[in-house]
Amino acid sequence: MTTEDTTDRRKRLNGLCDRISSADSKNDLIDAIDDALGVSAPVGDHATLETLAKLYRGQTDKAADVRDRVDKVARKGLPEVWVGRTSVLASDVVAAAARDAQQMIDAFEGGAKALLKLADAVKDAQRQDGDGRARLRQARSMLGGRDGFFDDWYEDDDEEGTRLKARSVASSGVDLLHKAAAAADDAARAAARDLNKWASEARAGKLDGPGLSAADRLALADTSNVGGDPEMNEVLSANDLERSGRAMDRLSAADRARMDRLMADASTPQEKAYLLKALASGYSADDVETFAGKIHGKDPAWLEDHLAPVTTQADSLDDEGRNANGSNHNTDDQTFGNQRWSQDAATCVPSSTVTARAMVDPVYALQLTGGPTGQDDDPAHFRKRLHDEQYRLHEEGDGDYTHFWSDTPAGMDSDGQVEISEKELSPHTGDHYASHDMHGADDRRDVLTDIEKSVAEGKPVPINVEGHEENGDWVGHGMMIVGQEGDKLQVYNPWGTTTWVSEDDFVKGDLSGASDNRFDNVNRVYIDQD
Repeated sequence: MTTEDTTDRRKRLNGLCDRISSADSKNDLIDAIDDALGVSAPVGDHATLETLAKLYRGQTDKAADVRDRVDKVARKGLPEVWVGRTSVLASDVVAAAARDAQQMIDAFEGGAKALLKLADAVKDAQRQDGDGRARLRQARSMLGGRDGFFDDWYEDDDEEGTRLKARSVASSGVDLLHKAAAAADDAARAAARDLNKWASEARAGKLDGPGLSAADRLALADTSNVGGDPEMNEVLSANDLERSGRAMDRLSAADRARMDRLMADASTPQEKAYLLKALASGYSADDVETFAGKIHGKDPAWLEDHLAPVTTQADSLDDEGRNANGSNHNTDDQTFGNQRWSQDAATCVPSSTVTARAMVDPVYALQLTGGPTGQDDDPAHFRKRLHDEQYRLHEEGDGDYTHFWSDTPAGMDSDGQVEISEKELSPHTGDHYASHDMHGADDRRDVLTDIEKSVAEGKPVPINVEGHEENGDWVGHGMMIVGQEGDKLQVYNPWGTTTWVSEDDFVKGDLSGASDNRFDNVNRVYIDQD
């Protein structure tokens, strides 16, 4: 019996449903039934999964005890003392520890729920698969042996009646196999999504640099921007925390001492976190020191405005319906002053890339919002710098123009998008970007787990969508997936907005909610797919 991954099994059985229902000869039906029986059954031991879920759930009581003890310390009040290498307030550390303990509880409980759902789904899928195989074997026995070469030329009424009855039984059997495969595939993906998300939430442990105390790691991992939902606006992503720890390891003793001093001198937790984010983005200690001079003493609101192009509001996940053009009513405008982080002309691909880089590279973000000095707060000047950068990337990716002598951009092909993603994003995320054509729901479903894992770690994923204008003309657009919560994906549209779409809509290819009703097909994803 062959073995396939869950998507291949689902795809094969979908095709076999059609083959069996349309088989117009005995031998064709026998071949199709044998092929269906040759598809591997859903794998997994539901008892083992349940045991693991119980172990996870058993850890929640221990984590709750830690949380309660930390809360007790917090309620007693603490003097204004500084701890750790980076001079973090003790009260901030205790508050971060309490939140970290609660996140640990949530992670264990969430992991347990994910495993229990998977266990139930595996058990049900294996039962359904078994019922389907029984029907296929029944249909196979009804048909008897294969027809010989000449027998297959003619089928009398009795033989036709037997074949049609067997085909009906076999159709119901393979349909059960397909439903079981689809359920197992969906359950495996949901479990992978949730477990990856909870793993990315284990944040403090990812910052593993020498010299950083536990207090430092707790406070830095817990630091959020002041606008929007704190849990969806953390300064340091899971990827930032991991990369900054490795960057700290590579610093010379002198540079490490300089970083420690810069962090200790920072006036707010957000300032400390952005210095570490700059190091994680690949900058040298010299570069970080220059950056520190530009942001030192700025309040958290200024830092968020200048260094975080995307802020996720607390109510952004609320479903408020659709506008007349198919777009979500609930969208967050992403602005600097009165100017949006939006594209000029047909620069959707470079514009998405500019914003994505600004999300992972605070030094670059400040160059756009504050200019060479970091202090130029004029939104009109920001708009000019953003325009110039979009056009620079358009040239870098060998983008098209409206006509030979024109300087007006008219889009970019997939090779150009890979090139600018590799040049502008890879050095700051550590990921590589390959173009994957999406030929249908199976391809989008197959890449979804990789997308979820990437954005949960803080690494944006470029996508292309396509559709048609009212007059029938083809139209394409580039956007960026930048977040994930539950079964929803957060999409940045270079029209200057973010919104959430369901994973089901992504699999269907319909991202009109993040754009408008012209765009009903996700046709390309750029990711280093596992």
